[in-house]
Amino acid sequence: MQTKHQILIVGGGNAGISTASQLLRKNKNLDIAIIEPSDKHYYQPAWTLVGAGVFNMKNTIHNEADVMPKSVKWIKQKVVTFQPEANSVTLDNNETVTYDYLIVAPGIQLNWGDIKGLKETLGKNGVCSNYSVDNVPYTWECLKNFKGGKALFTNPNTPVKCGGAPHKIMWLAADYFKKHGVFDKTEIQYWSGGTRLFGVEKYEKTLKKVAERDKVQMTFYTKLVEIDGPNKKAKFVGFGEQNKDKEYWVSFDMIHITPPQSAPDFVKNSPLANAAGWVDVDKFTLQHVKYPNVFSLGDASSLPTSRTGAAIRKQAPVLVKNLLAFMEGKQLTGSYNGYTSCPVVTGYGKLVLCEFDYNNKPIETFPIDQSKERWTMYQLKRRVLPWLYWHKILPGKM
Repeated sequence: MQTKHQILIVGGGNAGISTASQLLRKNKNLDIAIIEPSDKHYYQPAWTLVGAGVFNMKNTIHNEADVMPKSVKWIKQKVVTFQPEANSVTLDNNETVTYDYLIVAPGIQLNWGDIKGLKETLGKNGVCSNYSVDNVPYTWECLKNFKGGKALFTNPNTPVKCGGAPHKIMWLAADYFKKHGVFDKTEIQYWSGGTRLFGVEKYEKTLKKVAERDKVQMTFYTKLVEIDGPNKKAKFVGFGEQNKDKEYWVSFDMIHITPPQSAPDFVKNSPLANAAGWVDVDKFTLQHVKYPNVFSLGDASSLPTSRTGAAIRKQAPVLVKNLLAFMEGKQLTGSYNGYTSCPVVTGYGKLVLCEFDYNNKPIETFPIDQSKERWTMYQLKRRVLPWLYWHKILPGKM
């Protein structure tokens, strides 16, 4: 069976839903279909707060049917392959869907299997992750039950969604340990595949002070390759000139893991991908460099910026403007400057609102120094942004 749609969107997450909503607000007569296999839709930015015990997991989950724009055709399958030369995609039920225009927004893939032993021990033995929908509440259990010892927090050597998340939970954990009298009996370690704590100097200065305050031992140019849950040991391997091929077996009492991430396999193995596996689009127009009727945004795109919901909020209007112009044979005038935002929680009631562009130059929303830890910005993340997501961003109103 074969079906055809004017605009086909792959992915029913933030990027796919908000883009479809904005397109329909511009032209309600557009024929749009979204391919999305999931029953549930998640507001993942709040999972850090769930893991810290201050946000209800239930409030991060809605039915996909409730956020799907009413006039959109929902194709509840998975994409297996793209055939851009034929303007078609193949689904996992062997059906083919053809299109006039394609938007690729399937999000990012979490590669749990890249760390030996992780699948067997995640959610027990003090091994937790806020990146797993099933295991976020276990992070809170680990914090509550921690009696001192070694607390490890990892960051892979791959792009990740919400680049600040790997250390947000670390700052919250340190604050929690202080409030509950176990900080002085605790050794906090940060093992990162990155080269520095944060990529924008203005904000990194503040975060370095937080690390000093929390007595965090930081090791860069490393990646987690194996975990032995029952014996509470983690194996890291170094890379880069500083510690190439060094191996470290580190004991822990709890460890929070951010898994390696990549574009989904069906994207990586497709003609749409660049050498690194991401959908190969122009970083300003969001149009594919080879197939002009294909556009992409969000975590699976090749856009060289932090993968966040805030980035999508700025990408979607550019894509909508350019796609509609392309459909009318007009010049593409929309341009995305790489804006992204990382609201870095540095403790309970404290947050640094990092906003910057492709050049790692701060582009700030508020007339204040956003590199300072603020209670107001924490309330923005905890109370305002979740409401905006469900009621304004997904319906295409902002």
